[in-house]
Amino acid sequence: MKNIANLLNPFTQNKFKTYKTPWGKIIPDVDIFPIIYLLFIYGFIYILPYGRNFLGISWFDWFRTEDGPLEWLQFIFFLGTFVCSLIILWLTRRRKEKKERRTWLCFALLSLFVAGEEISWGERLTGFGFDVLRKLNEQGESNIHNSEFFHHTLLDPSIIFLCLFLGWICWRVFPDIEALPNKYYSLYFLPVALFYFYYDISYASTIKQIRYDGEIFELLISIGLFSHCWNNLRKILTTTNLRTYLS
Repeated sequence: MKNIANLLNPFTQNKFKTYKTPWGKIIPDVDIFPIIYLLFIYGFIYILPYGRNFLGISWFDWFRTEDGPLEWLQFIFFLGTFVCSLIILWLTRRRKEKKERRTWLCFALLSLFVAGEEISWGERLTGFGFDVLRKLNEQGESNIHNSEFFHHTLLDPSIIFLCLFLGWICWRVFPDIEALPNKYYSLYFLPVALFYFYYDISYASTIKQIRYDGEIFELLISIGLFSHCWNNLRKILTTTNLRTYLS
């Protein structure tokens, strides 16, 4: 049981997980937790009964709804990414690798921005918001990503580009920058880019646009970034490496 838990844990540092199947052992070069997660959501949560008896809607719709559990998990993981990135920045403050430190700074700023946007910069917790942002917002909330221009013009292309960069471009073009996610984390980002591309392209098809399941896929981004930052922080905090980083 413990072995299964370790194999399914997306925050472990082991990059050579072995999965035993009826057809033999599988040792993938990438973390397959995203595949297991999507199979769980669409193969179990999707058909889980009696949701309307408890919530008034299906369990699946409750999971993916605005301000639902998946969105709050995103906030937690993006906030965790921000904290881990700041700690790494502090621990590596004496090092000369500017590319590495700039990358960690970008992760810190990006994750803080996304975490703030997820809870409308505290409005969902305190009820306090900004009227300037509310007037531009389609949902009347204090965030930028739901403003009419950003939401309909920049949001989806930005997510697609970011996921392609994190899931493929960064480890192919910049393999020397350790602060960027390596190939191991690619499945946390590439399926998200594929979903948003398919969602947008279906708008111009001859059939009805596919259902929007953005919250389900966006959670993978937050888990992937947090796992990457967390494992790098653990690596730095090991006794041997910590002396090197602080020297």
